[in-house]
Amino acid sequence: MEKAQAYIRVQELRDIITEANRMYYVENSPTLSDYEFDILLKELEALEKEFPELVTEDSPTRKVGSDLKDSDKKKEFEQYPHRYPMLSLGNTYDISEVQSFADRAAKGIGNSFTYSCELKFDGTAICLTYRNGKLFRALTRGDGTVGDDVTANVRNISNIPQELKVPAGFIPTLIDPMPWPDEFEIRGEIYMPWSAFDRLNEERVRDEEQPFANPRNAASGSLKLIDSSLVANRGLECTLYHMLGEDLNFQTHDQALKAAASWGLPISDKRKICRSIEEIEDFISFWDTDRKTLPFATDGIVIKINELPYQEELGYTAKFPRWAVAYKFKAEQALTRLLSIDYQVGRTGAVTPVANLEPVQLSGTVVKRASLHNADQMQILDIHIGDYVYVEKGGEIIPKITGVELSQRGSDVTMPEFPEYCPDCGTRLIRDEQEAKSFCPNQSGCPTQIKGRLVHFLSRKAMNVIAGDATIEQMYNKALVWNPADFYELQKEHLLTLEGWKEKSAERFLKSIEDSKNVPFERVLYALGIRYVGETTAKAVAKAFGNIDAIIKATEEELLNIDDVGQVIAESIYGFFRDEINLETVDRLKAAGLKFETDTKDEKVSDVLNGKTIVISGNFSVSRDEIKALIVSHGGKNSGSISSRTSFLLAGEKPGPEKIKKAESIGTPIISEEEFRKMIE
Repeated sequence: MEKAQAYIRVQELRDIITEANRMYYVENSPTLSDYEFDILLKELEALEKEFPELVTEDSPTRKVGSDLKDSDKKKEFEQYPHRYPMLSLGNTYDISEVQSFADRAAKGIGNSFTYSCELKFDGTAICLTYRNGKLFRALTRGDGTVGDDVTANVRNISNIPQELKVPAGFIPTLIDPMPWPDEFEIRGEIYMPWSAFDRLNEERVRDEEQPFANPRNAASGSLKLIDSSLVANRGLECTLYHMLGEDLNFQTHDQALKAAASWGLPISDKRKICRSIEEIEDFISFWDTDRKTLPFATDGIVIKINELPYQEELGYTAKFPRWAVAYKFKAEQALTRLLSIDYQVGRTGAVTPVANLEPVQLSGTVVKRASLHNADQMQILDIHIGDYVYVEKGGEIIPKITGVELSQRGSDVTMPEFPEYCPDCGTRLIRDEQEAKSFCPNQSGCPTQIKGRLVHFLSRKAMNVIAGDATIEQMYNKALVWNPADFYELQKEHLLTLEGWKEKSAERFLKSIEDSKNVPFERVLYALGIRYVGETTAKAVAKAFGNIDAIIKATEEELLNIDDVGQVIAESIYGFFRDEINLETVDRLKAAGLKFETDTKDEKVSDVLNGKTIVISGNFSVSRDEIKALIVSHGGKNSGSISSRTSFLLAGEKPGPEKIKKAESIGTPIISEEEFRKMIE
């Protein structure tokens, strides 16, 4: 490859890898598999080795992926520097590269040594600092030099001790009154077991939210929750694997981990000291098979030089320790037989094909069902009833089918037919070309959709009423509820007609209904179940318009001016409030006393920005949320993107270059924070 070609490819690879890192570490929504990412990174490494003049300090080959938010976004956590750089690990999928790692280590050390082989937990990295035996601070990896302070959240992870324990038999002395150093760091992985992951995704699927792609993303997202009390309900666990400090009197890594375990710290017992490459291969081979029975996700084996002086001697590259390497397993699949296909109707009317399978063990659980997504996916797979299919545990609680083993297709297989009519109410289905999904349009008459909307309305993130699927089923079958407003007209005598209900359960439910009248407007808006409108969008819309009447009157163009609202969402909100049944529901809920306007603390100060749509970018003297609130309080509207409707771009320090470029290209005025404040004085 010529240098000019190499330059173009290097820039292309850096852009792809940087964006993939952002989606993985910050958004928790990966766009590439680990294998695809590693292949691109190795290609970049090879080009930089061949053309060293193209190497730059900010290359992805020289720094770890960062979980810190972009500099022009509001920081949600305090940030602190790492005392010791928190680096990544070199990855390989080839056992011969493990041999090469061992050969390089032997050449560098020149003496005999051992290896510590450990499971590579598929979670998110954490660094814990203990002072005087108590948890002092917990930092994420961040960019390797600075991390987010998530101490409050980590205190809600049950197996991380707040205070270390003195091991049995320890005898204190004047020199060492406690068994641990006064201060030390210990690093590890916070992960989500399969059971907790499945439970969380079940809840998200039920609420028609995007499920997490894998336990790693779920763990990372949970660790960054703003409300630390919610972390305790996510079922996170931790395994620690690397200790650092000034006064560590250990000769080997294994000794340090055994000591940490005796202090009550969570250390994995699934590790082994190996003395040869053959023993390492045996360890890898064993866990490549046995990992399928583990209650958590593991994606490989980490091999470390066990002797700590040798680790220090080998040192580090800009990005990796030279004394450790990670062997990555291939993606886990299972082959099983497709027995039949069900067609399920969701609360928004979407019809999803779900495959019924011969039970098979996969990622720590027995899989019996798998998603087929839509009719197009079934055609792409060329799937038949009776086929043997490959299954992976993907983003949904229901695993996905990734392929068909055509060599095992028998003569008795049959081609499935996607239904033309709703399997629940018999209405002819319509096709949403944008999503490649089929929908039942009978929103007001399809029992599954009605019950789904009722469950959603009462759910914890919406009205937070004590009730579940079984309760809704009972009430619907007794014709007590059909519309969310019906809940506010229920009497105790109605509830006592339900099987198993007594005075106390009826009173508890009615109290929960009464308490729900205090739920803020944005959650009431979310509870209405408008298609595509999740918690974040509901909050943005409620804040932008202030009350339900303004939203009902809003045009699609006005809705598009709101952050988080695109064309599809704007059309959905506009269409929802053109339906007479939905308007009647809102009127009845208003009469019942629910909140349909924001708190008065966001009252308008002036009309100086009336009719103006403003985009902000960069850092300001106050938070970006406060700037947005100022815009709203003076009659303006916030927007996330620049268009012909944008009145001006409010640019702070370090504004986004793309927004500046777009504003300049279409002639949108750009003003500073100082000019903005003079404008609203």
